[in-house]
Amino acid sequence: MPDVRLASPQGRWILFTTVLGSGMALLDSTVVNVALPRIGEDLDADLAALQWTVNAYLVTLAGLILLGGALGDRFGRRRMFVVGVLWFAAASLLCGIAPNEGVLIAARALQGAGGALLTPGSLALIQASFHPDDRGRAVGLWSGFGGIGAAVGPFLGGWLVDGPGWRWVFLINVPLALLCAPVAVRHVPESAGARAEGRFDVFGAALGAVALALVTYALIGAGDGSPLVVVSAMAGLAAAVAFVLVEKRRPGPMMPLEIFASRQFSAVNGVTLCVYAAFGGFFFLAALQLQVVVGWSALAAGTALLPTTALMLLLSARSGELADRIGPRLPLTVGPLLAAAGMLLMLRVGPDASYAADVLPALLVLGLGMVTLVAPLTASVLASVDTARAGLASGVNNAAARAAGLLAVAALPLLAGMGPEAFRQPARFDAAFDRAMLLCAGILVIGAVLAAATVRRPAPGCRRPECRTHGSVAVPPLEADPRRGSTAL
Repeated sequence: MPDVRLASPQGRWILFTTVLGSGMALLDSTVVNVALPRIGEDLDADLAALQWTVNAYLVTLAGLILLGGALGDRFGRRRMFVVGVLWFAAASLLCGIAPNEGVLIAARALQGAGGALLTPGSLALIQASFHPDDRGRAVGLWSGFGGIGAAVGPFLGGWLVDGPGWRWVFLINVPLALLCAPVAVRHVPESAGARAEGRFDVFGAALGAVALALVTYALIGAGDGSPLVVVSAMAGLAAAVAFVLVEKRRPGPMMPLEIFASRQFSAVNGVTLCVYAAFGGFFFLAALQLQVVVGWSALAAGTALLPTTALMLLLSARSGELADRIGPRLPLTVGPLLAAAGMLLMLRVGPDASYAADVLPALLVLGLGMVTLVAPLTASVLASVDTARAGLASGVNNAAARAAGLLAVAALPLLAGMGPEAFRQPARFDAAFDRAMLLCAGILVIGAVLAAATVRRPAPGCRRPECRTHGSVAVPPLEADPRRGSTAL
């Protein structure tokens, strides 16, 4: 039984290094959007390259995150966490020195693979190291400090872009990793999962990542009308079908399909796809809108987006408590509708927009919608499966949210009529942004209708989330398997 106490020096070191490690990955999910206009200007990149700068990271992270948890179970959670931290740092260094868009995109894909190791590993180390009496508080602190990191991200990203330059958005990870890895080796005890036999579902993970990559390529390149786009789309769909068949027949699949036999689990993941597609598209385009159309600096744009994260930090725990009392159906219906209203308010944000009169009201309404829905969403996911599969359910839900975000970043510019040079043409981008906000609002309304029709109150005694305080606007929180600390089988 783990016996490290939170108040001990070792406990504080464990908390420090896990927060620092996961914080690096969390920062990259929030700071890069703010840097995109400068990246496009410096590397002479078009909109498609900027989309890939975001999505290359998400493809590998979403495709490999479940496998990352399983690798920690097999080879040691501390070992794989340290490997993930160093891998992430090396890829960040390559991003920071990238001479062109092709190298930057490849490095971002490598970053995502490192993030797939360290993101589940950080929570798994908390679960596996601390005494049961301290574990809940440790997870809460890990989640809360991670939320603070997410809140600081856009501000820090804007300051770096306007100061030393966009490359430091990535280079800052290197000294953080060089601090994190030695502390983990010295102070974090090694642990492994109860199951250390069997074969890894590497083929399934590869198929999932390839399917996402090919479909993303087809969506981003669809405006060109190239035959390669059609081939990519067909190959992506074929890879997705092959992924389902492999997972269905494999003895030890990465994602056991029988988990979707729970109608509630399937329904909540459907809501997840809707809301996080809208959020992913919004935060990708909003950072560009505030700089390209409104004319703000990267620092001003990053700071402007802080209210959504701040509201999440301040109110997510209370939202979870309210959902415990009244059930998740109403929050999961009202939350997306509030978020949709916030996106409709963003239609007022154009040239010479006022922060107080135009931007802030939209972000406050959007933030309240996010607060209302995120905690009940996680609780519903955990309550829809048996306790033994809570970690797997959370991992699948987290991966689904990331996949939804990357597909939205790929598809929204196409659906809104943005051309390759749209972000260099303020008037054209502004018109397309308005169309994109209408689309995002519509997706959120679909999510609300789905929640109202399918989500039910969980049975008494179902597991509640340990990550009560949450600050990420990109994905729902990870919850670990209480028996092994893993987010995968």
